[in-house]
Amino acid sequence: MSSLRERMNRLRSSTGGTPESAVQQPSRGSDIETPLESYNETNKETNIEAYELHDSHTDGTVSEAEAGTEQLPESWLAMGVKLQTNEVGTFLLREVKYSADHQHGIHRLSELEEASKGLSAFHGEQIGAEHLLILDLETTGLGVGTGNVPFMVGIAYWQGQQFIVEQALIRHPAEERAMLAYLKEKLTAYAYLVTYNGRTFDWPVMLNRFILNGFGSKVWAPLHLDFLHPARSVWRNTLTSCRLSHVEEERLGIERVDDVPGSLAPQLYFQYLADQNPEPLAGVFRHNEIDMLSLASLAIRFGHLLGGEAGCGPLPMPEEPEEIVRTGLWLEKMGQAEKAERLFAVAEQQQGMTLNALLLLAARDKKAGNWRRAVLLWQKAVMLPLKFGASDDSAFIELAMYYEHKLKDYESALLYADEALQMALSHPLRGRQTAKQRAELAELRKRSLRLQGKIGRKLGSHGT
Repeated sequence: MSSLRERMNRLRSSTGGTPESAVQQPSRGSDIETPLESYNETNKETNIEAYELHDSHTDGTVSEAEAGTEQLPESWLAMGVKLQTNEVGTFLLREVKYSADHQHGIHRLSELEEASKGLSAFHGEQIGAEHLLILDLETTGLGVGTGNVPFMVGIAYWQGQQFIVEQALIRHPAEERAMLAYLKEKLTAYAYLVTYNGRTFDWPVMLNRFILNGFGSKVWAPLHLDFLHPARSVWRNTLTSCRLSHVEEERLGIERVDDVPGSLAPQLYFQYLADQNPEPLAGVFRHNEIDMLSLASLAIRFGHLLGGEAGCGPLPMPEEPEEIVRTGLWLEKMGQAEKAERLFAVAEQQQGMTLNALLLLAARDKKAGNWRRAVLLWQKAVMLPLKFGASDDSAFIELAMYYEHKLKDYESALLYADEALQMALSHPLRGRQTAKQRAELAELRKRSLRLQGKIGRKLGSHGT
């Protein structure tokens, strides 16, 4: 099987393009503030001439003379993309600057300065907005192996009173090392890496590329702020998906218009390699840019949760009882016990608490020794309309154990145990029970018999 490098080089060579005429090389770090939204309107009819580097430079280096004479087609410039040069070679770079008062969904970017203080709970060290580096990749595949190449690397950071987005793109494998050299210089200025599943995907992919390109494995050792995990903790079951695009729409007030799905990014990139027309990549740039803005908004959201108070200021109180409970459980896990307890108290007073919400909070209270509230929650749960499911009998079993072992009220315990047993026996899928479910049914029968025996012995002792 041919390597990705060979495939990309074949695609480039098949276009038959020629280098552009000479112009002066733009300086490193140029400010790029061209809005991408205007790109589609002003460049619909642009005829893109293919660009191709000489084969003699496929080892990852470009001579200074050649780099200084390269001219990008107008279609790249219209997207705000410039040629970036360093001692290793060239690659493409796009930079967009947002003012502090830019509104992205329900949050302003200026909130990042205050909210970042709350993020200190993740690692126990003081965090400022200027310490955060946001990372989002567009890659040629899905795995973290050596064959997966990040053709676009997006980073974003807070500087002064601006939120700056940089997007590096390689037009062929020879440009990867120059891009990585540029990023290597950027990374070490920051202590925290903000991602969405970056601990297990984005950063391992980048680290592999650094190693393969000779930079070694000790390029940077960031402290991770991977928001996929708190998102799952808070919004599991209350959102149909914890994908970033869904979370941002449902909880951050962000609506994407004509967005290119991330799953299409590799296809559009390979299309560009085949025909050298960069126009389809405009949507990939925009998708990647919004991802990083949304990660900033998510950092603001979790920072406010940890450092502020739900329902106060810019942080809305969750509407669904289960989300309130899950938010409290996450806050407690992050060492914010007082904030968590206030949310638990709010959830307890909610009308229409679901079975999941009741059982979640009751399980937490049982573990914490708060038996008063745990019993009240289980009693609410057994009063809900009957639904067949794996956890429907949980509240009955918990109450049976509580009355048997805590109160020694065997009659009440038997009532709850028998109710749980009848629910299990009448389950419509009883004939398809797993080994675990059969063991649970046997345990219910055993519990019922044990309680009957205890009641009999109790009555016998009273009779004598």
